[in-house]
This record gives sequence, structure tokens and C-alpha cells, in this order.
Amino acid sequence: MPDFELRPVGWVRSPLRTAGDAPCQGVGAPPARIDVEDWTTRCWRELAVGDDVFVLTWLDRADRSVMATHPEDDESVPLTGVFSTRSPDRPNPIGLHRTSVTGRGAGWIEVANLEALDGTPVVDVKPVIGSEEALG
Repeated sequence: MPDFELRPVGWVRSPLRTAGDAPCQGVGAPPARIDVEDWTTRCWRELAVGDDVFVLTWLDRADRSVMATHPEDDESVPLTGVFSTRSPDRPNPIGLHRTSVTGRGAGWIEVANLEALDGTPVVDVKPVIGSEEALG
């Protein structure tokens, strides 16, 4: 099996410290800052306040052994394979967060409602193009 190397392009700075602090499905998530790694400075240059972006994170505190879960931790719902859920616990814990840029500075950007925990590695940022329905 091949290995993949991911290098963080930035780090989330957020008031969310534990999984228990994080809102379900991102509803009510606080604003956050992404501290940019120096080697990626050129990558961020054209991002502007108001841009809608997808932030991809590596959910480094996730349980990678989880294959099925009760959606939204509701045990009355049958166990469901994690690929049909938004659970952070999964074999490859990649977080996908739709947000918007609310501020910029030297070495950082601010984003709205990001449900990632403080210190979470950011592995990529992509612009939102078209509607979410077009992603399928």
C-alpha cells in the first residue's frame, strides 16, 4: 500500500479546544484564524475577504479505527458506515469545511464558522465554484 505525504499549509487557531466544544454539523461554529506556514505564503496571495472557500483539515485527534457510527451520536439511529456521515472519526480523517474569508493579515487569514479544533492542521484550501450541488 503506498504512503501519502501531507504537509500542513497552516494551523487552525480557534476557541474550540476539545471535541465536546465543537458544534454538531458546524452549526454555530465560531470564527477562527488560520496561521499560514511560511513556505506557502504565495499560495494565499489572491484570497480576499468575502471569498467562499473549502478548508480541508487533517482531523488529527480523530479515531481512525471507527468504521460505523450512530449519526449525530443518536443511538436510536442504526449504526451507519462513516462514509455516509460527517463524523470526524474515520479511516482517513479529512475535514471538509465550507466557510468564507473574513479577514487577512501577514501570515494569517480569518474565516467564519470553522468547527475545527485549535491546533488542527490545514492541508488545503480551495475556492467554492458554482453551487454545492455541482460537487456531486
